[in-house]
Amino acid sequence: MMKTTTIALLAGLCMIAAPSITPALAAAPALVTATPSLTIDDAVAKANKSIEAIVAIPSKDRTFDNTVGAIDDLLAAFEQDTSMLIFLSNVHPDASVRDASQVAEQRAGDFLVDLGKREDLYKAVKDFVAAHPSEVSQLTGEKKRLLDFTLRDYRRAGMELDPAKRARLTEVQKELTRLGIEFSKNIAEDSPTVYLTAAELKGAPESLLKSFPQNDGVYAVGLSNPTYTPLMENCPNETTRQKLWMAWKRRGGKKNIAVLENAIKLYAEQAQILGYKHCADFQTETRMAKNYETVQKFYAELKPLVRKKAEADMAEFTAFKRELTKDPKAELMPWDFQFIKNELTKSKYAVDGEKVREYFPMDKVIDGLFGVTQSLYGLEYRDVTKTKGGTASRPLWHEDVKLYEVYDKAPGPNQGKMIGEFYLDLYPRDNKYTHFAQWSLVNHKVASDGKVTLPLAALVCNFSKPEDGKPSLLGHEEVETFFHEFGHCLHTIVSTAQMNRFSGTNTELDFVEAPSQMFENWVWDADVLNTFAKHYKTGEPLPKPLLDGMIAAKNLGSGLDAENQFYYGMTDLAYETTKDGKVDTTAVAIDLYPQVTCYNFKPEATFYQASFGHLMGYTAGYYSYMWSKVFASDMFQRFKELGLLNPEAGMYYRNKIISQGGTRDASELLKDYLGREPKLDSFLEQLGMSK
Repeated sequence: MMKTTTIALLAGLCMIAAPSITPALAAAPALVTATPSLTIDDAVAKANKSIEAIVAIPSKDRTFDNTVGAIDDLLAAFEQDTSMLIFLSNVHPDASVRDASQVAEQRAGDFLVDLGKREDLYKAVKDFVAAHPSEVSQLTGEKKRLLDFTLRDYRRAGMELDPAKRARLTEVQKELTRLGIEFSKNIAEDSPTVYLTAAELKGAPESLLKSFPQNDGVYAVGLSNPTYTPLMENCPNETTRQKLWMAWKRRGGKKNIAVLENAIKLYAEQAQILGYKHCADFQTETRMAKNYETVQKFYAELKPLVRKKAEADMAEFTAFKRELTKDPKAELMPWDFQFIKNELTKSKYAVDGEKVREYFPMDKVIDGLFGVTQSLYGLEYRDVTKTKGGTASRPLWHEDVKLYEVYDKAPGPNQGKMIGEFYLDLYPRDNKYTHFAQWSLVNHKVASDGKVTLPLAALVCNFSKPEDGKPSLLGHEEVETFFHEFGHCLHTIVSTAQMNRFSGTNTELDFVEAPSQMFENWVWDADVLNTFAKHYKTGEPLPKPLLDGMIAAKNLGSGLDAENQFYYGMTDLAYETTKDGKVDTTAVAIDLYPQVTCYNFKPEATFYQASFGHLMGYTAGYYSYMWSKVFASDMFQRFKELGLLNPEAGMYYRNKIISQGGTRDASELLKDYLGREPKLDSFLEQLGMSK
């Protein structure tokens, strides 16, 4: 998942991202060597000075650089000044720091909403366009694109509305900022516990079982990703899996349902004020899809094709469950999927997931990931945690955190130079962001005065921690997730965009996942895995029969899994396509489940939407995951033809796709890279099917 520290200022203007900025961060605990010293007051004051300078320029003296370019400059500076303060609310172990950050996030969001509606700044842009038609007509590349986007975004910000409507729109957007903060906070702070007996936990990995507190034989199982997945894969007791599944689907609580449903009403009101049919049409306008109707057509084409594979999966999984349970009438339930898939993988393909983990210790995975990407893309990573970490600009918020510098080794003007930095924060802890994501903390930017700002990214993950002298051992799916998130990191780091607005992952939302999804494929290639998959004790490489079985089992359950993704995307769209936004989100989610998936089951007494963070970040945009996967599959096929470990293929991809960010429409980038229009074939092939 890609995260950004910028609030989409009225759905696009300046793309400054969801900030969490502290008015003055509380003193950090001893393990954190430094915290940023800049306050929100400093950042706002600095931005206001830049605005004053822009609006003071006489119309006759306006140029692109001192007006439109200068707006991009001030927003990039604001991001750079505040990004670390923004980010710490997601990862800092100290509650006072997180709380202060969350309080200030609202103020920062309010400032950005107001910034997007400043008449004087809007007039400055309009004056430039009106007074200098010759310069405007000669703009090309990023400059022309930035002007076009700025004018479009001012319209979407409500600058063409009457004052009363604009004032109400401002209120709506500020309240949406507040609700987004509250929604995320409720998810992070909800740590459900399921109490289970030793008998109910039969099959659980021994190391995991030892980590649970217990009293009189009853274990307190706290739900986190490194806990939930192994239990769902390995516990043969269906009641145990059902209890865990139900608890997992109720995270966030009913308080988050209220937050979400309030936000949906406000998203709908925003769309109505701006003249759109509904929120989905407003949100998709700036994406590849362009409108909700196109997304509908996408699902209409894909769903019948995937249904064939899903039905075959359902038949296979159901038959296997009946064989295991000796119950000829047993039906496959959602909480069975991971367990049955794991058991089928072991019996049909001789692949034991827990044995596979032994070949993916964290240090080897990092070595492999780093080795492959450095070779492919002409890069070098240097661990500077001890020498550069712990400063106000590069704080270390936890003892697990590492900081790396990235140097360009490819021939060219940057050869030998540092081109960016990234953090790794790999293990779970209380009150930390609970999933896996990459944050683009600072983007590559070339300011109007020629000053270059280098990118800074952070990978926040929740892999199992090392315990009892044993290293962190990753399941193969976790390795895939690590590669995915690092794909986002590369997208951020190798950017060559001049404008902050188009740098790194600042591309269309329904394309931004494609580069990271494409990179998942490397963990399924034998040549790649042989470079780093080594047993944590013996150092022996992953046995060929085991690897062959893993690859053969890749598409096991892929149809059911794809339909589950359809369900998430279509639920999101159902919420955001009503005119008034009045939606019973729980009823919609329950009713859609048997309509979209093969399960003959309604997930009553659950409300997964309460912990579905994408609903507030990817509003009407979760379809993007399947949409972009089509392009990811096609790009991978092109890369594979050139060689997955071929540096020439890597540099071709780096130059054509990930260095470009949003400097051109994603459809143009794809056609340029592929040498043709994208096709659906590779996507279907990766699911184990064809048209």
